[in-house]
Amino acid sequence: MENNQQKNTKKIGIIYLLFAVIIIAVAVISSNAFRQYTERTYSEYCELLAKNAITYARIRPNEEVPTGTVIFIVQMPEGEGTEEGSYQSGTYQVNVTNIDAEREALLQHNVAFEVQGVKEKSYFFYTLLPILMLIIGLAVVIVLMFGRANAAANGNPQIMSFIKVRTQASDPKKNKIRFADVAGLQEEKAELAEVVDFLKAPQKYIDMGARIPKGLLLLGPPGTGKTLLAKAVAGEAGVPFFTISGSDFVEMFVGVGAGRVRDLFDTAKKNSPCIVFIDEIDAVARVRGSGLGGGHDEREQTLNQLLVEMDGFSVNEGIIVLAATNRADILDPAIMRPGRFDRKVVVGLPDVVGREEILQVHAKNKRMRDDVDLKRIARTTAGFSGADLENLLNEAAIISARKNAEFITPAEIEEAFIKVGIGTEKKSRIITEQDKRITAYHEMGHAVLFEALPNVGPVHTISVIPTGTDAAGYTMPLPEKDDVHLTKSRMLEDIMVSMGGRIAEEIVFGDITTGASQDIKQATRVARQMVTKFGMSEKVGFINYEQESDSVFVGRDIGHTKNFGESVYNELEAEVKRIISECYEKAKAIVLEKRDILDKGVAALMEKEKLTTAEFEAIYYGRETE
Repeated sequence: MENNQQKNTKKIGIIYLLFAVIIIAVAVISSNAFRQYTERTYSEYCELLAKNAITYARIRPNEEVPTGTVIFIVQMPEGEGTEEGSYQSGTYQVNVTNIDAEREALLQHNVAFEVQGVKEKSYFFYTLLPILMLIIGLAVVIVLMFGRANAAANGNPQIMSFIKVRTQASDPKKNKIRFADVAGLQEEKAELAEVVDFLKAPQKYIDMGARIPKGLLLLGPPGTGKTLLAKAVAGEAGVPFFTISGSDFVEMFVGVGAGRVRDLFDTAKKNSPCIVFIDEIDAVARVRGSGLGGGHDEREQTLNQLLVEMDGFSVNEGIIVLAATNRADILDPAIMRPGRFDRKVVVGLPDVVGREEILQVHAKNKRMRDDVDLKRIARTTAGFSGADLENLLNEAAIISARKNAEFITPAEIEEAFIKVGIGTEKKSRIITEQDKRITAYHEMGHAVLFEALPNVGPVHTISVIPTGTDAAGYTMPLPEKDDVHLTKSRMLEDIMVSMGGRIAEEIVFGDITTGASQDIKQATRVARQMVTKFGMSEKVGFINYEQESDSVFVGRDIGHTKNFGESVYNELEAEVKRIISECYEKAKAIVLEKRDILDKGVAALMEKEKLTTAEFEAIYYGRETE
């Protein structure tokens, strides 16, 4: 098969090469046959003739004698020229109306010349060549068309390779990933273990009359290990593993995506039992009829073919489809139903135990000092995904290597934690003393409220060093537990903490700055969610007023109408404003009460530029630091 492909490729290449050679040859011949010289006016020609600057001439009559063209060679003495402009020595031409008169003039000035015969139209260039070029072009097109037809008829994949799916079955022996390599995710691995058991021993399920799931959809935020789980399933089962991205199906050519789906499942049938893994399936399985066009596009054809292959008239025995996405909300309902994706496995963010296991996996090949406490890191990284934890340790390793350190120490992990969570500190940026003082009071206002309020905090780091996010400073809290639910009191305290920086500026300086813009945005978002989404307002009541915010290009309506009137909208906004105002007054009272702590903290922060948890707590509670 490959030899035939190579031969056909060589034949087509030779045809293209011959065609190109013919075109180049005709172009060269034509350029010589129809060569033109720089044209001059008749007055310039007469002037040059009078100056005896013309050394040789050639008279070329036209078909309409006595008109013609005089081609003449000029040899100009250095520094001389005509009245209309200086000439260089060279060959020029001029159109004349009477070649007999020009012959007499050349004789009078003793200029050697020759007279050519009347030029006739070239039969080759004007008649034969265009016909020949047309025949050659048609011949090339016919050869290519017949070549493609024969290739398709003979099953030659070369010409139709663009509809071939870009994946190959991975060798089961080379896949070394097992469930033991996937840290955490105990329940998810237990659910997927049934798939592995079926692939190893399908008969016991068939004898029981069970229908094996045709597809499993892995749902969850980015970086939680969905793709790694799919690889582990294939590694445990020891079967061929086909992997492809959803975007690989869709091309600009109509029908290519559907053809690739057919080719993928045809290949999988030849290698069954096997696993087909489609990563980022939302690229091809979005809700049909989405967007402004609302109709029949290439992506929808691809999705329709995928629906048929997964559960249509054809039977795909021994093929299990795994798919991963973090946008389950935009998937078409037809692909979510049982019979296609029978199970939805939610791969969420790891808990504290899962984070510790993930850290242990990623710490295996890193040189860490004995005092690095992975359990403490796991407690302080609530909300981190597996990818975030891997990135944290990798950044710590990079920092240690840059310092030429022998081991990774807690200090490097702390620096990496700040870099990942906040951004790189820009210690070289020059800041005025006044700006630094404003930033110190702003950040200390946040920190005082973090420590004073019971449901938030504690504070991890307070800094007046600018970061990569263009923030003048930062106050990083230290969540030590995974909160499943957000209580109303916790959300109110979050609003109060957001206002701490603005309140401190107002109390101390009697003026406010633009530094609280992000804090205002955060506080407004939380308050609006309390009123419109979570039903936490006694005045508005237990009603959801949240407006849909989905894009029109993911299968939602082009316009979103409010499901309430203008008066209700005004009432909602007034309630949001009331919550924020009350939180502001409560937070301001606390900061005023802790004014001495605020000033002491700012003094320490101006001196050290950064305070740790222990240093801040020593100031807050009046203890001596070690």
